[in-house]
Amino acid sequence: MKTATTFAVEHTVSTVCPLDCPDSCSLDVDVQDGRITAIDGSTANPVTDGYICAKVRRFPERLYGVDRLLYPAARKGPKGAGSFKRVSWEEALELVADRMLEARERWGGESILPYSYGGSNGLLTQDTGDAMLFRRIGASRLARTVCAAPTGAANTALYGKMPSVGYEDFPEARLIIVWGANPSTSGIHLVPYIRAAQRRGARLIVVDPRTTPLARQADIHLPVRPGTDLPVALAMHRYLFEEGHADSAFLAAHTRGAERLRERARPWTFERAAAEAGIDAGALRAATEAYAAASPALIRCGWGQERNRNGGSASMAILALPAVAGKFGVRGGGYTMSNSASWGITRSWIGSKEPATRLVNMNQLGRALEGGNPPIKVLFVYNSNAAATTPNQRKVLAGLAREDLFTVVFEQVMTDTARYADVVLPATTFLEGYEIARSYGPISLRLGKPVVEAAGEARSNAEVFGELLQRVGLWQDGDPTGELEEMLDVLARLPEPIATELRDRGAATPPHGGRPIQFGDVWPLTPDRKVDLFPEALDAEAPAGLYGYQPDPATADFPLALVTPASERSISSTLAELPRPEVRLLMHPDDATARGLKDRDAVRVFNTLGEVRCNVTIGTWIRPGTVALPKGLWRKHTANGYTANALCPDTLTDFGGGACFNDARVQVEKVAENRGTEAPRKTI
Repeated sequence: MKTATTFAVEHTVSTVCPLDCPDSCSLDVDVQDGRITAIDGSTANPVTDGYICAKVRRFPERLYGVDRLLYPAARKGPKGAGSFKRVSWEEALELVADRMLEARERWGGESILPYSYGGSNGLLTQDTGDAMLFRRIGASRLARTVCAAPTGAANTALYGKMPSVGYEDFPEARLIIVWGANPSTSGIHLVPYIRAAQRRGARLIVVDPRTTPLARQADIHLPVRPGTDLPVALAMHRYLFEEGHADSAFLAAHTRGAERLRERARPWTFERAAAEAGIDAGALRAATEAYAAASPALIRCGWGQERNRNGGSASMAILALPAVAGKFGVRGGGYTMSNSASWGITRSWIGSKEPATRLVNMNQLGRALEGGNPPIKVLFVYNSNAAATTPNQRKVLAGLAREDLFTVVFEQVMTDTARYADVVLPATTFLEGYEIARSYGPISLRLGKPVVEAAGEARSNAEVFGELLQRVGLWQDGDPTGELEEMLDVLARLPEPIATELRDRGAATPPHGGRPIQFGDVWPLTPDRKVDLFPEALDAEAPAGLYGYQPDPATADFPLALVTPASERSISSTLAELPRPEVRLLMHPDDATARGLKDRDAVRVFNTLGEVRCNVTIGTWIRPGTVALPKGLWRKHTANGYTANALCPDTLTDFGGGACFNDARVQVEKVAENRGTEAPRKTI
């Protein structure tokens, strides 16, 4: 369905960015002769205030680049070769529907696995018609846990995902801890608010194994060894409890489980925690004393600390600090986590009851494709690039190469995953359709609208999943037909005044003006409105118990921790198809000297799961014992066609089922030469 009008003269269309970043910028998009010529920020969202990241400025290169998928296609060569023949939408959808029905008939509905994540999708382009299709056909369910699962579980257990401090209130804080986040790369609009707080005298503490831009400006930088955030946070709790800085009145009135937390924190002295984390005990003490003394004091908890075996407990311990220290009840005090739940929106349009079909953790896709009862026979990938974003990459690629696996990839560009498809379906981008974008940093909810016509024969999620529902005989009276009807259906089910405001002016008024005071305007959304500092269910789930530390998995053979931080070039793997400077492994000079390495040397990074070949950059902006490759790389970015995910285990976090990317332990050695192996372009 065409949803935009092509104009011959230049004009500007206002919309919103839904990509996987906390900020959800409002955009002004220039169009001439039906093509986007420039993207810039608008002031419609006062928090993003007219400027945007360089990533989104380059989005027209995705729309009109050589990798853009313009037509449906069917595989004509070996899986992974990226060779396809153009087919009609009628042929493609009929083939997909037939194979889904055949799989359900022969092996049962659970032999079908939908694979998606949707960090870059709003309320319209995930969990609408797609959820209806896969629920009704009885497909296996996907646990979408590649990101934010442990932090989400911790935040829910502690506070019921209570709304958190908005960006605008950061200047009110007298001390800010940025833990496991790098807003300079992901969430750039927070940085000016932090700098404003510093100009007003606030102290800044950064906890990160790398010297990020904010770490360079911090009063105290704690460069912890990956996976050791938990003992560091517990040492802070021990000080608060044992040195008389816990707020006993607040704990008595508003929390449960404080004594159990105190018991688990007691063994972690500053000295013991610092030794485990590889940091200075004096710096840890100074950071804790500063936090205890400051008011308002604010913790920006990110997602970096969750990406390891201790990720859930680490996030719990960090988020529990303001409750123990009594930092709530004042503007600029408390914590900031995800604010996506602040609107109280549930996806009522698909129903609240999930089917009791098999649940597959997305971080273990490789295992799922190896076997199972029933085996996965149809894999439907959308809103995701599994080959580039899933742990244990070699096992995932081996599964995708199965000749008996029918794979559908519904995508905007020819990704690493699309190259393994049997059928490729071209998808619209957010600039070619409707979206309701809900940010998870600032509290913002905005309506995006199509800026240009869809390129080629690209179709929206609503159109494709709606037609598949009909073709497999599962469409029901009242189901929306097409993108516009789906948008109107979702709007009709949103609470007031949100629905009316989105319809009338394209944006909803944030609750509490977007600046809630925790334990002033908003309270825990737990059943008894109290903070649960020691949820028994999580204690039972965690292998070492809640707040129980699992030691570093490093060995003599693989002593280096590999981390995969977000890149200034892509949003996860989105936009990674665009040209970028050479990708190199980042290594500290001490580690390089010990291995006889010089800057730009060719190296192999390896462990028992695989190896990556690239060149090395040597610098002091990463701690010794830790190396880094960017998140979201495509196979073309390394010399041997494997990325950091080939070295990452598919084990799970202590609770929440999250990914353990930062549990990769590797060795690095020099090689004679690395030759580039960029994959050939698609052929359709």
